[in-house]
Amino acid sequence: MHALHTLHNLHRPLGSTELLVSPLGLGTVKIGRDQGVKYPNGFTIPDDAAVIELLAQAHDLGINLIDTAPAYGSSESRLGPLLRGQRQQWVIVSKVGEEFEGGHSSFDFSPAHTRFSVERSLKRLETDFIDLVLVHSDGNDLAILRNSGVYETLAELKREGKIRGFGLSGKTVEGGLLALEQGDCAMVTYNLNEQSEL
Repeated sequence: MHALHTLHNLHRPLGSTELLVSPLGLGTVKIGRDQGVKYPNGFTIPDDAAVIELLAQAHDLGINLIDTAPAYGSSESRLGPLLRGQRQQWVIVSKVGEEFEGGHSSFDFSPAHTRFSVERSLKRLETDFIDLVLVHSDGNDLAILRNSGVYETLAELKREGKIRGFGLSGKTVEGGLLALEQGDCAMVTYNLNEQSEL
């Protein structure tokens, strides 16, 4: 417990952005979606009181990054009201590309959908800007980055001030490397059990 209290002093730059983030972030899929998730055990979506308590505890421990996505069910629209008055305390990361409805994922990386998705996330999160938007890959990282126009659209949204940075939540090493050539950040899979992308 004591070690976590030092997170306040460990905020570090995120990618090529000017964002300073805690080494641990708070993922919020479980506050909005309980179908088709890759967890070994089932779980119950927590009520507002429990989420408020979780956010407060995370903040007290020095965590300042919240990761959400349209594909996380009601996560964004729940976070908006629950974070009222706290916007400056958090670095908010959301995503574009994956939609989750009726228990199924679908993907759309087109410029029109990318812009629609960001505008919708801004409304749901009740904010004027999103700190970082990642492309929620379906696994075809290189094709998405080269052919869909999603990165060019995110660059426009960054110039407009609607997002502060962008990158790829990808599935391949090659995609992560390409994502960093023009983007600010790449999210890779790396943990105690999975280190093949090192």
